[in-house]
Amino acid sequence: MALSESQIPPDAQHYLVCGTENCERNCQFYCNDCHQPMCEQCRDEHQKNEKTKNHEVVPYKQRKRQLPVEKCKIHPSKEMVLLCEECKTPICYKCTATKEHRGHAFTDLEIDFDEKVSLCHEEIAKIRNYFEPTSQDLKKEIAGDVTEIRKIMDGIRSAMKAEAEAVKKLLNTVTSENIKQVDKIEKSLLERLNGQNQEIDDYINYLNDLIKTFYGYISPSNIDQIRLNLKSESIRPIPITSKPVPPVFTAGQYSREDVAKLLGRITDSNTKPENRKIKPMETASTQMKPTGKQRKQDREKSDVKQTLSLSSSVTKFREYTIPGVDRVYHVSLGKSGRLWVSNWCGNLVQTDLQGNQLQKIQTSCGEGYHTVTQDGDLIYTDKDNTVINRITPGNTITKIIKTGDWKPISIHSSHINGDILVGMDTDREAKVTRYNKTGTEIQNIQRDNKGQTLYSVPHYITENINGDVCVSDYNKHAVVVVDKSGQHRFSYTGQGSGIYPYGICTDVLGHILVCDSISDTVHLLDQDGQFLSLLITPQQGITFPRSVCVDDENNLWVGQSNTNTVTVYKYLH
Repeated sequence: MALSESQIPPDAQHYLVCGTENCERNCQFYCNDCHQPMCEQCRDEHQKNEKTKNHEVVPYKQRKRQLPVEKCKIHPSKEMVLLCEECKTPICYKCTATKEHRGHAFTDLEIDFDEKVSLCHEEIAKIRNYFEPTSQDLKKEIAGDVTEIRKIMDGIRSAMKAEAEAVKKLLNTVTSENIKQVDKIEKSLLERLNGQNQEIDDYINYLNDLIKTFYGYISPSNIDQIRLNLKSESIRPIPITSKPVPPVFTAGQYSREDVAKLLGRITDSNTKPENRKIKPMETASTQMKPTGKQRKQDREKSDVKQTLSLSSSVTKFREYTIPGVDRVYHVSLGKSGRLWVSNWCGNLVQTDLQGNQLQKIQTSCGEGYHTVTQDGDLIYTDKDNTVINRITPGNTITKIIKTGDWKPISIHSSHINGDILVGMDTDREAKVTRYNKTGTEIQNIQRDNKGQTLYSVPHYITENINGDVCVSDYNKHAVVVVDKSGQHRFSYTGQGSGIYPYGICTDVLGHILVCDSISDTVHLLDQDGQFLSLLITPQQGITFPRSVCVDDENNLWVGQSNTNTVTVYKYLH
């Protein structure tokens, strides 16, 4: 059954009948002057008619809405066809002469109605082209976060179970050792008692023999013989024996809290949740109807992102000599063309790009032990005093973190959220600890899901664009990578003869760059730890690379252990 115009929504696809009398063909067009739907044939006739040939006939979806017919409340026989611009009320022609509206300006009510209809269509377009799709994008993002949170929490649960198993294994080992000690003490005590028992047995045998002897004396042949024999015999004293002193078992003094301290703990992060990014309406509007200039800008941005890739060759284009150090084991790039460089002996200097030494600090020796924060402050580890210090641009040194029994040996300030990642160790174990900007501990990373230790000497540390924590560990002979929840992702152990890793960094594409002191090269890995190439080799003039970092312009800075120069290369284009 065909539907009338009043039954059809603005964008409906149902069959609508032509409005011409006695015509039942499908409506495709609309005369805005007559406010009549019409089929193609009736439209042609309408445009040929002398009276209607100048009417505005448009496709049905582009029609103007017909002004609803409403009677004037003051003049009920008249229709409201005007809008009083000052009173903002619909009126009829008669109302224009009344006292209330005399001298006011009036607008055709149909024109105002068309404007309001157009505004409604614009709002509908906004909802359909921006608000609804953006909301759906947020739903997808939330769903992704749900999946990620579940993955992280599963990883935490697995790590907790693995840690508990490791503690149980250690507990069983200690208990077995203690039981062996008990067995040893028991054996010693029993051997002593058995010796005493044998000594008493020997004494009893001696007494039995002595009784027989005395019986022999009772029937002597003469008195002198018994008298003489009694004088020659005397009973030996009973052997001295001692009661055993068993060991005392002192029960361990522990509580639930003591056990909890042995295990890792989960804490709510102090990091303030970031609001999800919602693209602005202007962007959405532009995307709906992009201008030629905007389309060109979008193409240029897209082209830059798509073409940023590894160059076919590495090009050296700068070199800086660093005063105050004899070699370069670590470089931290600061703001305003300034950088911090350290050698092995604890000399930490700040210099500008003209080679002027700005300041020099004597620190405890180390390698990847300093980093520059998002605010431009330098923070560095002091492993001798187990603290982490901050140097502000005003050269004020402040202790911000105490690490207790752990020696901090490497540090990195996150470019993602400002968290501070610290590699630290003791004589027996090592870990990575995450602090927030204010120095509050929020995460410890020490073991994998099987309870095995991840680190031995984490002497360089950095963070990738996806939040992975990448550690250069020369005792493990590996680059150890965990995700942001602390779950082990992979360990890169080099090519062929292995790797003796030193300085490490990442770039805007998620590559991992690490110095290898075995081959004296810089290895380039992808985000998942797959080897891509030897990016820097002796052919580039670098013989002992020990430190690497990438600046905001995607240039690679390389320091060496045999010179105080830092060489800068281009490797992306």
